[in-house]
Order: sequence, then C-alpha cells, then structure tokens
Amino acid sequence: MHVLEIGADVPDPLAPYLEVDRSSPRHECWVAGHMVAGLDGTAAVGGRVGALSTRPDQALFRSMRQIADVVLVGAETVRREGYGPVRLSEDAQARRRELGKPATPPVAVVSRSLNLDGAASVFADAPEHAPTVVVTCAGADAGRRAEVAEFAEVILAGDERVDPEQAMRVLSGRGHGVVLCEGGPTWLGELVAADRLDELLLSISPMMGGDPLPVSVTPPGTGIARFNLKGVMAEDGTIFLRYEAVPDQTAAGERSDR
Repeated sequence: MHVLEIGADVPDPLAPYLEVDRSSPRHECWVAGHMVAGLDGTAAVGGRVGALSTRPDQALFRSMRQIADVVLVGAETVRREGYGPVRLSEDAQARRRELGKPATPPVAVVSRSLNLDGAASVFADAPEHAPTVVVTCAGADAGRRAEVAEFAEVILAGDERVDPEQAMRVLSGRGHGVVLCEGGPTWLGELVAADRLDELLLSISPMMGGDPLPVSVTPPGTGIARFNLKGVMAEDGTIFLRYEAVPDQTAAGERSDR
C-alpha cells in the first residue's frame, strides 16, 4: 500500500491521463467513462451533476475530451445538463490536428424515446466538422426518428433498445477508436453490463447529501465487473481515480473463488 502524499509536486497532473495508450481495446474500440461522485456515492445534486464538479474536476473534464474520437452521452444527461458541442482550447485543437483528427470530436446522444430538441445547443451549435449524431434503436417511434433526422444523423443500434455492443461496433466502424462516455449512470451501467467499459475516470468530490443516484446503474442480473486501479491523485479535496478493466474477467473470477 502506498500513501498519497498531499502537497507533493506533480509537474503535469493531466499527463498521466492524456498519455495512456488507448490503441489496444479489448473489443471494437476503447471506451472510457468519465464520472464524478460525492463521498456518499451520489452522482447528482438536484438532478444535475454540475454541483458535484469542483474546479480541478472541471479542468480534467475539459482536457479529457481532447483524447476522444466521439463523446457519448445519454439523452437525459443532455437535457438536464444543457449540453452543447465540445469546446477545446486552441492548443488542444492544434494537437488533435497534428494527429490527423478533427479539431473537436462530435457528440453522440443515446436515446430510445428520441425526446430531443433540435434547437438545443448540442445540435444547433455543432460545428460542420463534428455534427452531433443520435444513437437509437429500430423500435423507436418512426415519426420521431423522421423528426430527429431533420437536425441530426440517426444511427440504429439494436432492435427494441439501444444495444451497447452494436452501438460500439457502429461507432468503431465510423473510425471512432476512442469513445468517451460522460454518462449518465443508466447508460454507463449498460456499457458495464455489456463488458464494454475499458476505463473509468472517477472524481470523488468532497461533499455528501446529493440525490440517491449512484455513478452506475447496471441492469438486473448483471455480473460483477472488475477493474484495476491505475492512478490516484488529489487536488483541493478532490480525489481522482483511474481504473482499467481486468483483461480477462472470467479468469479473474475463477481465481477469486479459490
């Protein structure tokens, strides 16, 4: 066990996150989840996550977006948080261009109901090089699909629900090698249940008393997903944890039973 030394100088606290090799995913593409929670595990305050996010967490949130080929988010989170298109600093945009990537990644909104507003910033203000797309399923209302298609490209992944495996295959097929999932808890739980979460970036905010909503809500009957701790840092009372999925969870489960 190692003691986290509070006050120790870290030359570039973002480097351990930005320099991770995400070129070898376990499945179709590398899927990273980025979430924040209170000390009691709550993932929202008054229905929104913004109140949990501290200054250093916001800095990491903005910076992590530069590694993404697409930012994936559930429709409920888009509505509650007032999502807009991804904004990056000029330096971050330049680094992406040097890697042959567009200046900013597009947003992909996951929605079964397609209760989406085309006038919302995430759609209306999206740049031409990174238009927002909507990931839904074949069972979604055909009329709503047609309406949404007026302001966003609609991608089908699944029959009666949005299937995480199919969604990742579709996104990978579009050249998105790194998918950054920013919530919400239900969609993150779907990814965990489908064994599609390669990495979890979890910020622990120094507060308690939020909504009775956990970071991840997995479907009933979902097995246990195991992760290895890869990094720990702290700033201004916020703890930053980085985990990666255990490569062979079946083998890990067998070993733990011995």
